[in-house]
Amino acid sequence: MSLASALLLFAACFGLTALVVQYVLVLGHRRQRPKALPPGAAWPGLSILKPLCGADDDLETNLKHFAHLDYPGEYEVVLGVKDTRDAAYAVAVEAVRRWPGVMRLELQEGAPGLNPKVNQLITLADRARFDLFVISDSNTRVGPGYLEEIAANFADPTVGCVTHPVAGVGERSFGSLLDNLYLTSSAAAGMIGAKRCADQDIVVGKSMALRREDVQALGGFYSVRDVLAEDYVIGQWVTRKLGRRVVVACAPVYNVSLGKSVRAFFQRYLRWSVIHRTAVTPPTYLAQALLNPMPLALLGMLASPTPEAVSVATGVILGKVLVDLAVFRALRPQSVSWRAAPAVLAKDVLLFAAWWHGAFFRTVDWRGTRLRVGPGTRLLPPRATVSAVNNTLPPRDEWVAG
Repeated sequence: MSLASALLLFAACFGLTALVVQYVLVLGHRRQRPKALPPGAAWPGLSILKPLCGADDDLETNLKHFAHLDYPGEYEVVLGVKDTRDAAYAVAVEAVRRWPGVMRLELQEGAPGLNPKVNQLITLADRARFDLFVISDSNTRVGPGYLEEIAANFADPTVGCVTHPVAGVGERSFGSLLDNLYLTSSAAAGMIGAKRCADQDIVVGKSMALRREDVQALGGFYSVRDVLAEDYVIGQWVTRKLGRRVVVACAPVYNVSLGKSVRAFFQRYLRWSVIHRTAVTPPTYLAQALLNPMPLALLGMLASPTPEAVSVATGVILGKVLVDLAVFRALRPQSVSWRAAPAVLAKDVLLFAAWWHGAFFRTVDWRGTRLRVGPGTRLLPPRATVSAVNNTLPPRDEWVAG
């Protein structure tokens, strides 16, 4: 066995071991009991801010789900649409007509930044009735006790943000199966593992709760108008600028993906790879490759196809499939299809290619707009020069780390 083969196989085995540990942490996290509201405390009002863009899979059902949350206190769902030409506009109007006591619709005012979701959040936060914001993506659903757990955590004044692991559900196409596998077995498990093992905060904007006063103390959502990973950056600021804690809720939220194509899946994670690379240091990004050990094992086997190398690589591949499926089952309410096993292999190969893309490229295609991404995931117009960059943003280290 050559040195290169031995190193690659060692890295693959190390990565698989880390994933097994991460799975154990996921199980421990799921067995935790959600925090309860202190005796005698009142349930706070919550404003669910839900930006819409296009007709997501089963959007009508997703909105209906949020219209009937069983929460003891008051809550509202503030729907946001860029303008009346958006495909989601008619769906939102119908939702407000059906559930006027819960839902309101607000059209975006202006376009202050390059991040279209944040542009909507600026308007939605301004129009919200309550002082506890729950940012919720349009393609999500939640389980029982969702709002109760958020409210109970904010009874602790040291808490500044509550976020949730994301489990993908509902797959009908192979592309959606890939998408749901990644969200559950990689993204959600990684969020839980980072928090429980290293106390590192990875905030995911599919479900992110914040106090109005804390958002205002950070400069409002306006302060992240030109940031691609606004959720991650806000999470960093909550701890480093405000000195408050980020809590990862016990129960996951569910990302509904039904008919995504394989191409759409790959395009999405090409974009995410650029986000990851520009959000972290090069050594951290390099280390992230260890959490995808299957391609490393294959390369190690190909570098020196000895019986020993083949055995180790086969063990890593089988182990990776089993760990991914175990996490997939632990975080989702639905059963795991037999198609998930080959999907793990396809997912990991595509993610390995996306990882290399993120290592070298700094542009993304986002909802028809091509943008450049700078350090800290700051967004720049396609051919922006240094002088065109928003000069109100502090230097990278100060801006990201606070």
